[in-house]
Amino acid sequence: MPLPRSCVPRRIGPLAAACLAAAVALVGCSDSEVVDDASTIVRTTTNIAGAGVVGNDRDTVGLCPALAPLDRTGIEGDTRPVGHAEGISAIPADPQRIVVLDSAGLDASCAVGIWERVVGAATLDPDFRGDGDQPLYLGTGLASVPSVGTVGAPDIDAIAALDPDLILGADSLGADTYDSLTAIAPTVFTGEGQGWKDTFLQSAAALGRGQSGFDALASFSADAEQVGREIDASQTQASIVRFDADSIEVDGPNSFAGQVLAEVGVARPQSQRDAALSVEPDDLDPVEGDIVYVRFAGPDGEKFGREVMDSDAWHDLGSVTDGRVFAVDDTVWSGSGIVAARAILADLSASLNAYVS
Repeated sequence: MPLPRSCVPRRIGPLAAACLAAAVALVGCSDSEVVDDASTIVRTTTNIAGAGVVGNDRDTVGLCPALAPLDRTGIEGDTRPVGHAEGISAIPADPQRIVVLDSAGLDASCAVGIWERVVGAATLDPDFRGDGDQPLYLGTGLASVPSVGTVGAPDIDAIAALDPDLILGADSLGADTYDSLTAIAPTVFTGEGQGWKDTFLQSAAALGRGQSGFDALASFSADAEQVGREIDASQTQASIVRFDADSIEVDGPNSFAGQVLAEVGVARPQSQRDAALSVEPDDLDPVEGDIVYVRFAGPDGEKFGREVMDSDAWHDLGSVTDGRVFAVDDTVWSGSGIVAARAILADLSASLNAYVS
């Protein structure tokens, strides 16, 4: 059953409305102008351990666009050279049967409209998300793509059985796995240590849609800037917290979510401006912010998170007392890619200036 979302008490401009419409329908938002009286702010009614739930009713119908035009730059016969983490590979100019081994590549396949050619994909570990399906935020089409093992441990035989003409993965899989995969089909490994935008562009180029990738990023950056203005992003210091099965991790600026918030212009608490950090359940001061976004690493992460969020140390945080804690989709905020980044834009629009009732 879809859950109600938090909404911000301000008008959404036409550009932002257009960019967000494909990803989310804002339900029950006030269209009044911004005022200082907190009583005018729309408040959520659905929560997890006191945190307002954001994004659970995300509309994914028609999310992946039509197939982007083939980029003809660099084509040599039926192939094109693509540089990547393992060197330069000659890959099909217009791949028809694609296997994707990481979430960034799967996100890119949706963003450039080539998702219907994905014949297999690695799934996130069930312990990470609570199921073995493809990321649901990308829509039902990609959610039904057959699994070829988990991210980080692909099933080589299952991949070979699909007879792909392109395999897209990440360099974290290692040189031995790369050699095994290239024996099946041309393989491109993106660099895991680079920013999400570079990874997206590398994936788009491998999929034969490099120019469309550049255009999509330019559009996203423009929309992120406008959304940031509409929600007065720089006036709020947002904390980003992830509960694992037995630990609490706080995102730094280099995380995917941290990079997206920075582009929108959202400020971060002083403790979160340099690097990611781990905190103890009895010392939660580094978690504090004007608003706190929490996410859970699968069922075990949610179980541990609920325990921490029921503690005295958690309830001593001013953001908790003020009703300024929101639970977000871990797959989206821990992901990588332009579709996930746009989903975070929608989440920020729905929550940055909201309170939990």
